[in-house]
Amino acid sequence: MPDPARLAVLASGGGSNLQALIDRFHRDPGTASARVELVVGSRAGIGALARAAREGVPHVALDARDIGAEAFRDQLLDVLDAHAIDLVVLAGWLTLLPAEVVARYAGRMINVHPALLPAFGGHGMYGMRVHRAVIAAGVRVSGATVHLVDERYDEGAILAQWPVPVLPGDTAETLAARVLSVEHRILPLTVAALTGGRTAASSTGPLAFDLVPSLIPVDGSIARTMHLPDGH
Repeated sequence: MPDPARLAVLASGGGSNLQALIDRFHRDPGTASARVELVVGSRAGIGALARAAREGVPHVALDARDIGAEAFRDQLLDVLDAHAIDLVVLAGWLTLLPAEVVARYAGRMINVHPALLPAFGGHGMYGMRVHRAVIAAGVRVSGATVHLVDERYDEGAILAQWPVPVLPGDTAETLAARVLSVEHRILPLTVAALTGGRTAASSTGPLAFDLVPSLIPVDGSIARTMHLPDGH
């Protein structure tokens, strides 16, 4: 079996999507197609770095506000190179990455976003801001998206999506929890697909949902909706 793809996870918050990746790929290392080899936090003291420490994953805080844009760019590239990273995963990363970093990892950098892009994406649309905007718009469906990263916020090619109902009486917090549970499924599945892991599509099971609030999609149904780059 080929060596697992080496992942770097970039995070700005608690790191629950990081934990989903660790749970997927670290628990059976003999068969995993990927492994988290580096966690980069956008500032010290965040939950994602604490998770990395507990799991024994190398980690570093790089705060562009403290060290400046050029030093941030250079140090990020250096640490990614030092860990021979194959795929960069943005999991709750809040700032636009330098163009040089995006270019270096073109086609090898993905992001998870808490809405059905292209709706409710773009500059300033992250976290609870997204869910508040969804509720204010009065739409009945939100969701989660995994996409390739390019030079603009949330505009890279979409790889995987799954819809999530917006229920009467929802708050940003209740909707966020429902969306996050789907993020925890589609992000590891997309990474597995990109790194040669098993994401076989099932011919049975739902391809969408019927507005049941607790429905979590099965892996095979998500795989049926994926749009992967050529060669995957």
